[in-house]
Amino acid sequence: MDLNTFIIAVFCLIDDRLKGRRIRQRGPAPKLSDAEVLTIEIVGEFLGLDTDKALYRYFRRHYGKWFPALGEIHRTTFCRQAANLWKVKEDLWQELLSVTPHEPTFAICDSMPLPACLFARAYRCSRFRGEVAFGKDTLLKQTFYGFRIHARVCYPGVITRISVAPANVHELHLLPEIIEGTSGLIFGDRNYHSPKTKEELARMGVELVAPYSSRKRDPKPRWSAFLSRVRYRIDTVFSQLTGRYCIKRVWAKDLWHLTSRLLRKVLSHTVSVLLNYQMGNQPLQLSQLLAS
Repeated sequence: MDLNTFIIAVFCLIDDRLKGRRIRQRGPAPKLSDAEVLTIEIVGEFLGLDTDKALYRYFRRHYGKWFPALGEIHRTTFCRQAANLWKVKEDLWQELLSVTPHEPTFAICDSMPLPACLFARAYRCSRFRGEVAFGKDTLLKQTFYGFRIHARVCYPGVITRISVAPANVHELHLLPEIIEGTSGLIFGDRNYHSPKTKEELARMGVELVAPYSSRKRDPKPRWSAFLSRVRYRIDTVFSQLTGRYCIKRVWAKDLWHLTSRLLRKVLSHTVSVLLNYQMGNQPLQLSQLLAS
């Protein structure tokens, strides 16, 4: 589909699910409808426009006739309305998961760093003070200052849970939160190896599968290599979040705006996977969405 068709498809998908829903308890209705705001955010994130300023300018310039109210409101009004819809984004994401084909009993868990600022500026950074911490980026093999995003991804690559914690919080501490209310298999890397945690999760109906914590002393290296091949799917999803959705570029200055930004990226990814399914494409080949 082309970009125009993509925008229409996203708007229809969102608008159908917002009809009849009472979002505001009082006050006048906004000039720009909530469905229009969410469509701009979802499509904009898919296009790599990860800042509120870029979203506002792009759609006002190129799609002003489609969203006429966008030319009547100030950018700060648009940004405030988008941030206030964070709970709606979360609810829509969970609703769309019910119609997005995936295997809920076959999941992969992992975490990725979310720096709050450059390491050299950490000592004087005022953003998220008291909420962030220093942690280790195992991929880059360096220390960073910020959060870690913990995620549960179901096969074939649908994000079903996310949680944000300070960078010094170990993956095992967030695991019960991201698997709450689920069952089946969940695969993790060596950081998730814990016989005690495995027993606790087994009583909850979840079987944790993770390689031995030490590569050098691993009693089953071939089994660990097989698990790494199974886990590659979450690396693909994290790569899309980092590349296309620029998830590691934290423009927010407080948890309220950060939550809204993260949710709209995950919502955009879920919508893209769903539309790929409907078009007969491979679910994670997001580039094919506008190429076919």
